[in-house]
Amino acid sequence: MAADRRASWLKGVLDLLVLASLTGGESYGYEIAKTLAGAGLGQIKGGTLYPVLNRLEEAGLVAAEFRAAERGPGRRYYRLTDAGRRTLAEQGGLWLEFDESVRTMLTQGADR
Repeated sequence: MAADRRASWLKGVLDLLVLASLTGGESYGYEIAKTLAGAGLGQIKGGTLYPVLNRLEEAGLVAAEFRAAERGPGRRYYRLTDAGRRTLAEQGGLWLEFDESVRTMLTQGADR
């Protein structure tokens, strides 16, 4: 039950988290997944992550560039666009306000 609930919460904020993961510069899918996992969000599988990246690219929030590799398959590198940075700032602020409201309610509930 807890894993299902966590997955539901993550689904609601994953686009924003992917944008946030790109603030340090360009990255490719596997590296983004590792960044998210390293932040304590658990394993994000390709079947979840790549549709998000495609949606963000179609919305003009990230730009992608395919690069051939000397060995093995090439990689698609993603970077934030100016629109992506603006969206991250706006939506990130809204999420933090929402988070504060949730924390307040949970804390008040625990104090009763």
